This record gives sequence, structure tokens and C-alpha cells, in this order.
Amino acid sequence: MKRSLLILFCLIWASSAMAQIRLGQSRYSSSRPVDIMELNYSKPQTYRIAEIKAVGLSTLDETAIISLSGLKVDDRIEVPGEAISGALKKLWNQGIIGDVKILVTKIEGEDISLLLDLTERPRFSRVEFTGVNKTQESELRDKVNIRGRVVREDVLNSAQRNIEKYFVDKGFLNADVRVAQERDTTLPNSVRLRFDVDTKSKVKINEIRILGNEEIADSKVKGKLKKTKEHARVSVFKDVYSRLTGANASDVANSLKYTEPTSTEEVKTYINKNFKLNFFAGSKYIPKEYRNDKDNVINFYQSKGFRDAKILEDSVYKYGQDEINIDINIEEGKKYYYRNIEFSGNFIHPDAVLKAKLGIQKGDVYDKEKLDKRLNYDPTKGDDVSSLYQDDGYLFFNIDPVEVNVVGDSIDMEMRIFEGPQVTVNSVNIKGNERTSDHVVMREIRILPGQKFNRALLVRTIRELSQLGYFDPEKINPDLRPNFEAATVDITFELEERPNDQIELSGGWGGFYGFVGTVGLVFNNFSIKNIGNFDKWDPLPVGDGQKLSLRVQANGKSFQNYSVSLTEPWFGGKKPNALSFSFNHSVQRQVDFYNSNPLSDDLGFFKITGATVGLARRVTWPDDYFSISNSLQFQIYEFDQFGTSFGLSYPTGKSNSITFNNTISRNNVDNPIYPRFGSNFMLSTSLTPPYASLNKNLNSESTDEEKYKWLEYHKWMFDASIYTPLFGSTKFVASARAHMGFLGSYGDKIGIIPLERFVMGGDGMTFNNFALGQEIIGLRGYENQSITPGRDSRGTVDPEPYGGIVYNKYVMEVRFLVSPNPSATIFLLGFAEAGNNWGSYKDFNPYDLKKSAGFGARIFMPAFGLLGVDWGYGFDPIPGSTQRSGPQFHFTIGQQFR
Repeated sequence: MKRSLLILFCLIWASSAMAQIRLGQSRYSSSRPVDIMELNYSKPQTYRIAEIKAVGLSTLDETAIISLSGLKVDDRIEVPGEAISGALKKLWNQGIIGDVKILVTKIEGEDISLLLDLTERPRFSRVEFTGVNKTQESELRDKVNIRGRVVREDVLNSAQRNIEKYFVDKGFLNADVRVAQERDTTLPNSVRLRFDVDTKSKVKINEIRILGNEEIADSKVKGKLKKTKEHARVSVFKDVYSRLTGANASDVANSLKYTEPTSTEEVKTYINKNFKLNFFAGSKYIPKEYRNDKDNVINFYQSKGFRDAKILEDSVYKYGQDEINIDINIEEGKKYYYRNIEFSGNFIHPDAVLKAKLGIQKGDVYDKEKLDKRLNYDPTKGDDVSSLYQDDGYLFFNIDPVEVNVVGDSIDMEMRIFEGPQVTVNSVNIKGNERTSDHVVMREIRILPGQKFNRALLVRTIRELSQLGYFDPEKINPDLRPNFEAATVDITFELEERPNDQIELSGGWGGFYGFVGTVGLVFNNFSIKNIGNFDKWDPLPVGDGQKLSLRVQANGKSFQNYSVSLTEPWFGGKKPNALSFSFNHSVQRQVDFYNSNPLSDDLGFFKITGATVGLARRVTWPDDYFSISNSLQFQIYEFDQFGTSFGLSYPTGKSNSITFNNTISRNNVDNPIYPRFGSNFMLSTSLTPPYASLNKNLNSESTDEEKYKWLEYHKWMFDASIYTPLFGSTKFVASARAHMGFLGSYGDKIGIIPLERFVMGGDGMTFNNFALGQEIIGLRGYENQSITPGRDSRGTVDPEPYGGIVYNKYVMEVRFLVSPNPSATIFLLGFAEAGNNWGSYKDFNPYDLKKSAGFGARIFMPAFGLLGVDWGYGFDPIPGSTQRSGPQFHFTIGQQFR
């Protein structure tokens, strides 16, 4: 027994002694023998660090790790002591070490050698996804950017939450995300991470029940839930069933389970009258959007006078496997009206002027949203109380509407005003224009140093910069830095450039016809000055805002067009006088299918060669949105065996024209690609000299060759476009347009010439029509050139002149902006339009119009311009037919004005 106790005591003593010998045992002790010295832990001693080493590293730098520990050679520390424990904490806090020990390897007198025995955490070498498509994977990689990071639980959990949130925002509320880690043998100390995603089905909203509302109908409240919509088929069916049976809507919601009843005429009639499908919003449930939509509902109530409206409670609960129901319980409160509206603190403008600007009268329904717009900024009108002050330099102006009294359903308002000092613009700067020269940007800025601050000029400057097309209109940001003591403001326009050079490239091989297509290059920021500066080539010299356009069109051997133009928008550099030059050559040939020479002219041709020089300038009267442009054009018309095609009595000949063109226009649209506000009006005239009056030998008995040697005519064109936002949203825009044209003569000696007439129908593109010497007008829902007088008489012995001399066209479009992204702006449209084309003024009837309707889509890409496709249905027959035109597809390239 004594012997056993003695042995047990010796073992306990030995264990205690070993604990006093070392701070830790190195895993490398077997491969790297070290002498572990005996230390007395009960009496810490002070040592000088003679040497520090680190082992166990695979990717980390040994010197950097030792530095992070805070221990340095020649430091005097107590062992054991706070220096050792502090070093351990510092290394742990870095988050890159999995395990760490500090060992003593040698003690010589007062010198001590330390060894940092580390286990380095692995790093993520690669991230993979399963169960997602390529688009989702690309977006998820941006959200889960952990490649190269140290493997830690918090990093994994954060990545997993981000992925789950991503799918929740897409409507996949039940998405399951699992994480798998595998060692990557291709890299040292690395882990390959895989996220296995099971998105499951999207969670749809079966029904939204609005409770407690008495003054405002369910449909109007649901309409304000912009991103939270019911599943259309189910919600409409329940509404139909409820109304037809007289059942309570809540009872119907609880009893119906997708059961389709037998169709009845009554049900069909009701659905035809009341069913409105929402094409632009699905029924998916997204919590963030739902929270915003609840705010929209309250804002809507407050705009209708229900100042105290609130959502008492709402509940989202499961209805089926992948469906939910939403109940929203609203307390509407009473409807309020404005009673007394007073102003205080105003010294510059009297109450009467401010009340007139406010535009709210005693007895008007309380509308918080309208009040805020009329006080601060109304983008649809630009005429509010703040504009009175801020357009006159009072940048610090502030107005605070305070409800001072509420009696019954009436509210008394006091508008407390702080006018502040009149502010002067100290400096105006720009940044972000890397390709565009400073002077090109600065010449468009309307608000200048030394002027009084003017909000209207600031807004106008933003519009002018967006109209240039060089910058993203959505990201033009005026950064204002006001100084109250000095009564000054520094303005910096922050810009983000976007590519705006365009490439038009389309075509193919047309067999016998040869190449069919278009090659076009438009450089919208060209610079003649920088031709010798190769640093400014991208790919051609850029920076000075000049426009260079090169274009070649071909329809095989039957049609070719070559054009080049150059425009300097600020000729002379001091005023916005746009000087332009252009040259154009077009040829249209009759095709000989039996001749081996693809460019044979044996069957005839029609050529037009012309040059134009123009000068346009902005004017300030009636306002500074007006501009006037003038140009002089010389053209040669040459035709061989082709004259009868457009109504001449002789097939071969040559005509010339010198035309003076004048255009007066007013344009204040906010965006050239997707206008939301504003209008564009243009009146243009084209006049030739009155050759018949000057030539006494010319009369009505003269031959056509003599009459048309020099073309004599006057042409008048009018175009108007108005853009208005709909439903309180700039995504929905109504576009109303009107176009008309008139061609006339100076007398009866020559009459109205057979050239320069109007050709109507189709997409309105020159490339698809090849109507040389004509003005092409589109009309969707009808074939190209189908609404054109003389269309069926070409080539006859005594042909009727081809084309109209007067036309009218009216268009109404409703547009919906899908994506404002400057790299690919996309919008959808529905249209209704009507027009007609007449060959004589006696037949002109502005009410006799060819009508059509349809829908389409547009996409604008900076490199290719505006591309579009339309489907239109023509409701009327074309001339010479008794059948409706019917459905037609149209493809467009570029902005179509007529």
C-alpha cells in the first residue's frame, strides 16, 4: 500500500515539474529538436529577447507575423508575463491564425530565444455555385466576394445571408442555401467553397385583403401597392365570384381554393368589362418592396385629405405551398381641408404673391404631397414658392409649413419662412470629363461666377449637359458648397462620361443583288484640332464636340448611298453657331436579271449628287429654347430611262436645284433618348428661286425638259411633339405628335414638280424605301410607300406624278421605361396613329385618315443608336384595295421624327 502511494506521488510530482518546464509543446519538436530549458513559474524572471522565430506558416510572411506579435529582439520581458499573453492576443485578433503557441527554445543567462508555433488558417481559393443560372451566378459573385479571404465562420455566415437575401429580393422566399467546403489540392493551405442553391418556386401573392377602408375603394388602395400585386387570375376570379353571388369578399377568400366554376355568360360579361391585367408587375412578394408600398398607401391617403390615416396592423401568412395572403387593416380617420393659410418671416415678397404661387385655396382638400411640391420644387411646372427666392439668389431660403390649429375637419397652416442672404456664385467647376475638353462643357453652363445664384439656370444647365449626349443624364450631379458668412456658393458639376460614338452595321449577301446592308460611323465628339495629337485619339481624335458622320448604304446593285457630314456646334468658339457641311451621292438602278454585269446601267438609273452648307444659331426670343437654322443646298438629279418612274413624260434627262432652307424650332425636352417632360416644335421651309418668272422663254407650252432643268418649288413642313408623365411617375410618359407637309409652286407656268413629294407608309426609313428625291413619312400598320398617290402608275406611258403634295399625320404613344441604364436604355410603347397623303389640294381632306394601332419596343445602345421593332394593325385599306391593311411588323434604326 505504501509502495503504491509512493509511486502515485512521484507521478503527480513529475507532471507538475513538466508543467513548470515549458509554456507549450511544439509539434515540430520531433522534426526540429530543440532544448527546452527549465523555468520556474512561481518566480517570473526578466529576460532579453535574443531571437524570435516562427514556424507553421504556408502563405504568410514570417517577418510580418513576428512584427504583428509586438515582440522584438532586444526587448526585455518577464517570462511568463503580460508581454507573452499580449502577443498571443494580438496574433489571435488578426483572424488569420487558427492556433498559436509561444515556446521557449533556449535560455543563456539573461537571453531568451522564443518560437512562435502557429497554425495558419486556410484561405478560400475558389467559389462555385450550383442550382443557379449564369446571370444569377454573375450577380452572386459580386455579392459574395470572398475569394482569397481567410476561412472563418462569420465570413461564411455573412456570404450565406447575402445569397439568401438576394433570392428573397427576387421573390424566392423559400430558397435553401447550403455551404460545402473542400480542400483545394492545387494550392497550398486553400479551401474550395461551394454554395448549393435550391431556389424552389417563387412565392406569389394569392390575395391582398384591404380591411377598414370605407372612403377609398379596395382597387385604388391596391393600385398604390406598386410592387406588391395579387396573382391576377385568382384575384379577379374571386372578385367576379363575390360580385355575382353577393358573397362577402372575406368569405370568398376563405372558401375558394382555385376551383374553376363552369363558365357563364354573366361571368364572361363581367370579366370583359372589369378584368385589367397588370403587364408590368408580377405577383411575387418582396419584403423590402412591401414596406415601401405600405408607405405609398399612407401617402396616397394623405394626398386625399386623410391626414391621420395609418395602417393599424398587417399580416403576411401562408396560403399554399408557394403562396401567401396579405391582410392590411387601415384606419382612415377623417378627411381634412385647408382653412387659414398665413405666412410669417417674409420680407422680400408679400403674402399675396406667395399665396398666388402656392396655388392652394381655403377649402381645398388637405394634400401633404402637393403642399410639399408647391412649396419646394414642382418638376412638372417649375413654378413654386421656392423658385421665387432661389431664382433670385436666396439659396438659403427655407419654408416650414406648421399646422397651428386643427378644428374639426379644418386645418390652419402657418408658413414660416427664413429668407437668408442673397448668394453670389463664387466658382463653377467640372470633374469627370476625361475625354471631353473643358471648354466644350463650360460653354453649356448657364450659371456663371459673379452671378446671383439661380436655381432655374442650374436646372437648365443639367438639361443642356444631358443634351450633349456625352454624359450619363441620370448621373449629372451639381455639388453645391455654400458659405453662409460670405454669402457665396461654389458649384462643381460631377459628370460621368459614356460612349456616344455610334456604329451602324447591318447586312448580308443578297444573292443576285450582292451585298445588302449599311455601314455607318458617327463620331459625336470629334476634334479637328486634335488630329495631330495622338493622345486624344479614341479611336479618332476626340474632345471638341464636333460631329463627323460617314455612311454607306446598299441594296446590292439596285441602290447605293454614300454620305459624309461634319458639324462644328460652336463656330468661332464664342457663340453657339453651328456650322455644318455635308455631301451626298445616291444611285438607284433598274435591275437587269439577265445581264452578267452586276452594275449594268442598261435598264436605267437615277442619281442624285448634292452638297449642303448650313449655319444654325440659338436665339433668346421669344425664349432661349428657340433656334434658327439656315442652309444652302445644291443638287443634281440625273436619270436615264427612269423619268417615268416618278411621273415625268421623258425617261432620260438632268435637273438641278438650288434650295434655301430655313428652320425655326423650339426644343425643351429633358432627355433626347427618353423624354419625360417638355416639347419640340419645328417649322421648316425650303425655297428655290422662281426660275419661271426669271425666264421669259418659259411657259406652260414648254417641254418638261425645259420646265424641270432647274427645279422650282416651295415646301413647308411642321412637326410638333409633346411629352407628359402619367400616373405621377416618370416611367410612364404620353407622347403626342403632329406632322404635316405642303408642297407648292410659284405659278402655273411649271406647276408642282414631280420630285420632292411625300411618300407615306411603313417604318419611314430611307434605307427600306429607296425613294430618291422624295420626303419619306412613316405610318405603322401599312406597307412601305403604300399610301402614295401615283403608286400604281409608275412606268406607264402617261404616268401620274409619284408622291403626294400634302400630308397629315397624328400620333399618340404611351411609353413605359423598362431600364434607364445608359448602356442599354429600354422602353416599351403602345401607339395609335392616323395619316394620309394627297396628290392634289382639291382632294385634301384632313379628316380622311388611315388609322392604325399597335405596340413596340425600343433599345438605345451608345454604340448602335436607337433600335426598334413595332407591330401595327392597319384598320383601313390602302389606295386601290378593298381589304384592311391588317397586321404589319416594322423595324427601325435611329430616331424616327416623322
